[in-house]
Parts: sequence; structure tokens; C-alpha cells
Amino acid sequence: MKDLAVIETILRNRYHFFNEIREGIGLPEKMRAMLISSVAFLAVYGAVMGSTHSLWQALSSAAKLPILFLATLVVCSPTLYFFNVLFGSKQSLTQNMALILTAITVTAVLLLSFAPITVFFLLTTSHYQFFKLLNVAVFTIAGSMGVLFLSQGMRVISASGKEGASARRRVLRLWILVYAFVGSQMAWTLRPFIGAPSIKFELFRQLGGNFYTNILASIGEILGFVVVK
Repeated sequence: MKDLAVIETILRNRYHFFNEIREGIGLPEKMRAMLISSVAFLAVYGAVMGSTHSLWQALSSAAKLPILFLATLVVCSPTLYFFNVLFGSKQSLTQNMALILTAITVTAVLLLSFAPITVFFLLTTSHYQFFKLLNVAVFTIAGSMGVLFLSQGMRVISASGKEGASARRRVLRLWILVYAFVGSQMAWTLRPFIGAPSIKFELFRQLGGNFYTNILASIGEILGFVVVK
């Protein structure tokens, strides 16, 4: 229940939550609550994605989706921290990780809220490429809201130090792009999450190609230009 209370605070009173992060109040408890909630919510949505293929794919995706977000967090957190320090930020690495966890938690909550819609299309369409692009759209919306919370949190925590604030905002924008690229490549490395119906279950697929060309190919197939295998 405490974990859910933290989520409700983030959604209903985010600026109070960010101020507590700035003051270092209860950071371990907040991070633990966000971590547990995010893993649970992401696992549920991952299972929904994988259920288009098989039980094994559902279980695999339920495990891999939390790994995707947490691995991206581990890879990208040091970059944001050291660039912020370079431009005069007083934030600790723990505060940076708490803010990124906040963004992941918001993303996870929104993904969970989209789960009924995803299930609806799962039951009413059998077009694999459409379902894949639907999930890309859902992740884009949820991820964008998570990034918005991260940006707001950074502004609140950096409010006490005006020096270098403009530079830190530019750093944050650049870091968000890096985070998106790392996350998409991480997703490509851990694929499949949905599983093509014509291919038997695979825990991982061979490396090759990239996320963006695959999405363009999927759009092309829906429009009748190409066929994705």
C-alpha cells in the first residue's frame, strides 16, 4: 500500500514529491517503492504484449520489459549526473536516479492504463504489424509523459541554483535523445517482445538491422509497399 501511496503522490502532487527529492527526504524508501511498482506494472504490460504469440512469449516479455527500462536507467544515469555536475548542479547520483525512476514509474503507470486498450486490439485484430505499431505508439505516448515529469523534476530540484540552469536544460534535452536511442537499441537487442505469429518462440533473436528501419518497414507493409518477414 505504501508503494501505491508513492505513486499517487507522484501523480497528484508531483511538485511536493520533487521537493522532497531535492531535500533528500526518504530517498531509499521512495526509490524502493518506485522500483517495485514499475517492475510490476511493466511486467503486466509485457505479458499483454507477448500474449499475442504464446504463453512462453508472454512470460518472456513480462520479464524482459522491466529489464529493458532498468538496464537503460543503469546505462544512462551516469551520463546525466556527470554532465549536470559539469554545469554546476548540486544533485547527487542518487537524486538523479530517483528522478529517472520517477519518469520510468510514470511511464509504467500509463502503460498499465493502456493495457485494456491493447487487449481490445489484441482480441479484435490479427494483423501483427498493426499490433506492433500500436505498441510503439503506446510506448511513445507513455514515454513522452515520463520525460515530461523528468523535465519538471529537474527544474524543481535545480531551482535553488540559477547558475548554469540554461546549460543544464540543454544537457537534459540532449540526454533525453541519448536515452531514447539507448532505450530503442536495448529494446532491439532484447527482442522479441510480441513475437511474429509465423515464427516459433525465441527468447532472443539474432542481432542485425535496427529498430528504426524495422518500424519503417512495418509502416510500409501496412501501406502495401513492402512485406516484412
